[in-house]
Amino acid sequence: MRYFLDTEFNGFGGTLISVALVPEHGDQEFYVSLPLPDEIEPWVAKHVIPYLRHVPPGIDLELNRVEAADHVAAYLEGDSDPVIIADWPEDLAHFCALLVTGPGKMAGVDFGLRLELINAAGFSAAANSRVPHNALHDARALRDFYMAD
Repeated sequence: MRYFLDTEFNGFGGTLISVALVPEHGDQEFYVSLPLPDEIEPWVAKHVIPYLRHVPPGIDLELNRVEAADHVAAYLEGDSDPVIIADWPEDLAHFCALLVTGPGKMAGVDFGLRLELINAAGFSAAANSRVPHNALHDARALRDFYMAD
């Protein structure tokens, strides 16, 4: 199955703040936020942080990096061929970095997964999302854009 990815992070090159995966079919969405850094970029403080909790209560989890990585692996575990789709390279970079849980260690994605960076020219998550700069809502908007083609 295809899963649409979005992340929020603390400015260019900053730490991961939240990650969401939205499946192409069904309503089993994934969302997790991570502990906030001590210093938050001003733009992120204004446009991202106020909207972190704007997700359904059942999936609103705040986990540390290792717990979040394990949660991603558990979420994808039942899929023999998951494809992670993003419209921005940094989303894929943060997602992959999250899966690394320590020196020589990674979350249990031994079933494998594929990553796909799509050309989303003309698409803006912020313009199409119900809650701009919230990873879950932006991932939903990406799915809707992709599936409309």
